[in-house]
Amino acid sequence: MQRPYSPTIRRRRLGFELRRLREEHGYTLDEAAKKSGVPRATVGKIETAEARRTRARDLDALADLYEIEQESREALQQLSRESKEKGWWSRYKDVFSERALPDFEAEASALRTYEAQVIPGLFQTPDYASEIFRGGRAIDDPGINRKVEARLARQQILSRVKAPHVTAVIDEGALRRSVGTSETMADQLEYLANLALRHNIDIQVLPFSSGAHLGMAGAFTIMEFPETRDSPIVYVGTPSDDLYLEQPSDIERYNLTFSNVQGAALSVTISMQFIASLRSSLESGKT
Repeated sequence: MQRPYSPTIRRRRLGFELRRLREEHGYTLDEAAKKSGVPRATVGKIETAEARRTRARDLDALADLYEIEQESREALQQLSRESKEKGWWSRYKDVFSERALPDFEAEASALRTYEAQVIPGLFQTPDYASEIFRGGRAIDDPGINRKVEARLARQQILSRVKAPHVTAVIDEGALRRSVGTSETMADQLEYLANLALRHNIDIQVLPFSSGAHLGMAGAFTIMEFPETRDSPIVYVGTPSDDLYLEQPSDIERYNLTFSNVQGAALSVTISMQFIASLRSSLESGKT
C-alpha cells in the first residue's frame, strides 16, 4: 500500500519552516507582512497551519523576503501542494469529524495507545467493530456498514510500506467484555494474537490485579512522526468530539501516563498467553 500524504501534517511542517525562517531573520509577524506584502492574518494562519490553502504568490513573496535558495523554495512549494491533496478519508465525511484521525495516522511512524473499554480500532475485526457501532441497540443503524468500512480502511496503515510501530496496552476489561457472540469474541482474540506476531506490533494486557493506575481517566493515543520538526500529537476520543492535544505539557503528561500503564501491564509474551487462555475459555463454552 502506498503511503498517503497527510494534508494536516504537511501544513504543520510548512508553517514550522516559515516561522523558523521569519524568526531567524528577526522579523515580527507585522514586519514580515509589511515587507512581503502578504497580509498579517495570512502569514499567521500559514505559520499556525490554519490556512487550508496557501497561494503560490504569497509563498513566493515570503521566500523572497527570507532570501530562500531555489531548492528550498521548491521544497516549500511542494509542501504547499501536498497540503492541498485529499486523503482517502475525505470519502467518509459522514463518518469522520473535520479533523480526521486517519489524517494524522497517515504519516505516523509510531503509535502508543491505551484502551480501557474496547479493543483498539486498528485491531478490530469486522464483526467486532459492527457490534461496537451497534452499541447494544436492537435496531440497526443504517450507517453501521459505512462506519465499519471506514474503520477497516484505517487498518491498512498496519500493512503499508514503512508501517508504524504500534504499542497497545489493553485493559483486561476490554478483553473480557462480551461484544457480540462468543464466536465474535473468540475470533477477535485470535486476530489479536495474529497481529502480535508482526514485527511492528506489540500488545500488552493491563490486568485487573494491577490495581489503580494513571490511565483510569480513559483511552488515548500518542502519535509520533518521522520528522523531528513534526511534534507528537495526543488523540483523545470523546462521545461528543475528538480532541487533538499538541502542547508540550499535554504530551509530557500523556507520555508519563502511558509509561505508567505499560509498566503495570503484563509483558508481551505473558499477555499473549493471557489472551490465548481467554480464547480457550470462550471456545470451550466457559465464562
